Amino acid sequence: MLPSLRFFPSLCILGVSLLVPFTLWRNDAIYSSIFRPQAETPSSDLTCPQVSPIFPVVHAALDQHLNTLYGTHEFRLYASDVLGGAIRIPTESYDNLLPVGQDERWNVFRDFHDFLESSFPRIYLSLQVTRVNTYGLVFHWQGSDTKLKPILLASHQDVVPVDPTTIDQWIHSPYSGYYDGTWVWGRGSVDDKADLISQLITIDTLLESEFKPKRTIVIAVGIDEEATGTEGAGKLALYLEAKYGKDGFSLLLDEGEGYGENAKNGTIFAAPQLSEKGYIDVRIEVLSPGGHSSVPPVHTSIGLLSLSVVALEKQPHVAEFRRTGTAFVSAQCNVKYEDYPSQLKDLARLATVDDKSLLEFRDALISVNPFFGVMLRTTQAVDLVEGGVKVNALPEKASVVINHRIAEHSSVTEVKNHIISTVSPIAAEYGLALSAFGENVSGPMHIQHQNQSRIILSEAFQSALEPSPVTPAVLDGPYGVLSGTIKATLESSQRYEAERVVVAPSLALGNTDTRFYWNLTRHIFRYSHRGDRDDMYNGLHTVNEAVRADSLVEQIRFFTKLILNCDETQTL
Repeated sequence: MLPSLRFFPSLCILGVSLLVPFTLWRNDAIYSSIFRPQAETPSSDLTCPQVSPIFPVVHAALDQHLNTLYGTHEFRLYASDVLGGAIRIPTESYDNLLPVGQDERWNVFRDFHDFLESSFPRIYLSLQVTRVNTYGLVFHWQGSDTKLKPILLASHQDVVPVDPTTIDQWIHSPYSGYYDGTWVWGRGSVDDKADLISQLITIDTLLESEFKPKRTIVIAVGIDEEATGTEGAGKLALYLEAKYGKDGFSLLLDEGEGYGENAKNGTIFAAPQLSEKGYIDVRIEVLSPGGHSSVPPVHTSIGLLSLSVVALEKQPHVAEFRRTGTAFVSAQCNVKYEDYPSQLKDLARLATVDDKSLLEFRDALISVNPFFGVMLRTTQAVDLVEGGVKVNALPEKASVVINHRIAEHSSVTEVKNHIISTVSPIAAEYGLALSAFGENVSGPMHIQHQNQSRIILSEAFQSALEPSPVTPAVLDGPYGVLSGTIKATLESSQRYEAERVVVAPSLALGNTDTRFYWNLTRHIFRYSHRGDRDDMYNGLHTVNEAVRADSLVEQIRFFTKLILNCDETQTL
């Protein structure tokens, strides 16, 4: 799972706090430069379509009965105990895992499967349970109406490994699964065993209540989301497409951002992610003749490589704020429902129809918090560098790997072209041959010219991934059902006294298992029904990962309402 990006009492865009409270940063210079008086009165409204809460109607009595059950102390203890048991099995996945069957480190998943079967015997008796590539799991609960497309819930079994040098920093040991009355502790408590266990407890409870679905429900559980995903979701996707067909599901819900409370005005913002950034690692290599360091050229291969890196960092990708993009809708939602000055609201309104105001709105957000620019542009990070073998020998080869997270509006090809156009002038200036992604761009590249310095651009680690398709934010479709269910769950919760719940579409910076599932449905959502105070003891992928037991129960309430609502609606 990508790092959690949480909310604060400020303007929150895409699940990220983008504006500190206005009173903390306003001064006359900033104010006058960003919020200039407008010549015209904005006529258009802020765009933030919302649905009303959706509660089960046909199954209202069942929903109420289960709400009462879920509210008991005994049920919270039960759910915490099951999650604790799941945490105690260290299903770690590693970047260097060999395929299933060729690496004994996969064997721990056998123990996890045994735990699931012993914890949920009713599920294994009543549902069709299929193992894909040995350890991937698919739970199939057949509905009575085959004309209705099934829904797909996704999660993963694996967790990020625990660094052995950090074990003494844990309040409770990383695989204790200890429940202290508030928190359930351990690696995977947040990412992603809480999602998996809450899904299975929901199904088990519905089975016990003798609920019989009209719409088929499928749960797919990966095994290496924290690594490549190819052995888990990669294989599950092929199985699911073969069984259910392309576009065979009405909606898919996987892990993702949750919701945050605004203490200032009592608003809860939920942020289901409708898309993910793309990805590519690009390697830049500079090859040059060797020799003794006492007779160096003006630039060694390392120097030439450095020129390329500096050029790229001086020419970052442009932040694009498009009205059709996810970021624009999210920004509009937050400006509309947060307590911000009228000048900002006016600028946001004008941005819906006026191109100049759109740019001013973008620049205002970036100037207040540069992180907003990260959301709107393809990012590049020089993460790996290598070169040279000895201080008195000229380096014959130097290389870097640059990590790119590709903006929603961009593409792998655009990233490659940007690098080529930036590096080409350097190659020309210093007489370097240039090869880019398997093609000769300039200069001879054959073996007889091996003494000529040259630059080679290539894709590293076979990593290229286009930005995901964007899920339609249509209120009378799956997005509306999900939004209404989120609102119903939050507004009926005993944990909050929120004045309103706002669902604002968001964008994922990283990638989940859904990158393998694009063929299964156009309606892919990345959302974990968890609040900003539920996993923030110390976050995830680090020491003292822990989740509030109350939020585990809230997730079960959410999945219950979602399944019942999907069973009743005809709009999916």
